[in-house]
Amino acid sequence: MNFIRSFYITNRFFYAAGALVFLFIIGFAVPFVEIIALVIFYLSLACLVIDTLLLYRIKEGINVERLCTEKFSNGDENPVRIILENRYPIALALQVVDELPEQLQIRDQVFRLSLESGGVKEIDYNIRPTKRGAYAFGVVNVFAATVLGIVRRRYQLGEAKDVAVYPSFIQMRKYELLAISNQLQAFGVKKIRRIGNNMEFEQIKNYVSGDDYRKVNWKATARRGHLMVNQYQDERSQQVYSVIDKGRVMQMPFEGLSLLDYAINSSLVISNIALKKGDKAGIVTFQQKVNSILPASSRNMQLNLILEHLYKQKTGYKESDYSKLYIALKRKVTQRSLVLLYTNFESLSALKRQLPFLKRIKQQHLLVCIFFQNTEVEKVIHRKAEDLEEVYTKGIAEQLAFEKKLIVKELQANGIHTILTQPKELSVNTINKYLELKSRGLI
Repeated sequence: MNFIRSFYITNRFFYAAGALVFLFIIGFAVPFVEIIALVIFYLSLACLVIDTLLLYRIKEGINVERLCTEKFSNGDENPVRIILENRYPIALALQVVDELPEQLQIRDQVFRLSLESGGVKEIDYNIRPTKRGAYAFGVVNVFAATVLGIVRRRYQLGEAKDVAVYPSFIQMRKYELLAISNQLQAFGVKKIRRIGNNMEFEQIKNYVSGDDYRKVNWKATARRGHLMVNQYQDERSQQVYSVIDKGRVMQMPFEGLSLLDYAINSSLVISNIALKKGDKAGIVTFQQKVNSILPASSRNMQLNLILEHLYKQKTGYKESDYSKLYIALKRKVTQRSLVLLYTNFESLSALKRQLPFLKRIKQQHLLVCIFFQNTEVEKVIHRKAEDLEEVYTKGIAEQLAFEKKLIVKELQANGIHTILTQPKELSVNTINKYLELKSRGLI
């Protein structure tokens, strides 16, 4: 039964069979042609037997190993490697088909290569997942053929494997490394000078030459009989919450990823940067109710907790309830914090329905409202109109883009910081706003 499942006759044999049938038909009229046809028939049959014996005389003639990480990064290119070894004493022509996860919807990926006897080759390719969750790899199918090419033997090798696709930790590490090497400016992150003094008391110490005389502690000086000064340090451990809207407005796709996935990837990046800056990072997700709250913390395991927390988030089809968000933040987040709200508003009327709750959140916290430009609308605006229909379409697109600008002005008029960004520039613009607010001493 296994032989039948793995045995394939190639097109070469069927072409030869068709030619033989043609020769036999002609042979009825020309006897000499019939003899030639019989000779070719027996030769073809002999080649078929020989080719089958060459492929099946060795039980395990091909060895395959698939190498990939246990976790994939969502929205990024993740490498996969297949290692092939030929254990036959002859060279082979191979076709390799890896059974990829169904979420990728890739059905035409075939690798063709030749492999010498005892040779080892590697196949490297990348996959870009666009949804978080478990991705199931199947086996690796290898179709082996000899130089005759009449028969192919199918090997089903390797192990089925499940890989978890997490929020973009590759993007997180990239910005972390750039921050460490001071190369963030190359990616659009601005270097912002710190304004003013935002200091907290650390200790009282003896005055030494060069200390700021304005920091002399006169009470301690009177008690000790010599000059004592207050020592301060930059305020640290401010709370930074990434609040993610999971409503239907976040289902809009851009380059395969939903706006929710862009928000989740950006939340992971900014949380990591905040932790590196000494602040506390937390996560809040909501839809028609507040689904989850991960309290802000700067402990060592916080980043892993954030990663696991974001891994299981999904969008819904209901409208988000900002009143529930306001109540949850008031009850659960008692310390004034930086609240980065990832959402999307397509019209001014949609904003005004939620504006009263945003204003209340703003009274308790430093609120930054982050929403998205519609890149398809921008493409229509910059495209030349060829006929009357395209003129009307372009006019509607310009009206939609203008309404986004009105939303920004309305939020700013109410004292709410805003970021209007393209999805691909979300992380950079969010980091810039965070650094700007830190430099101004607002958090």
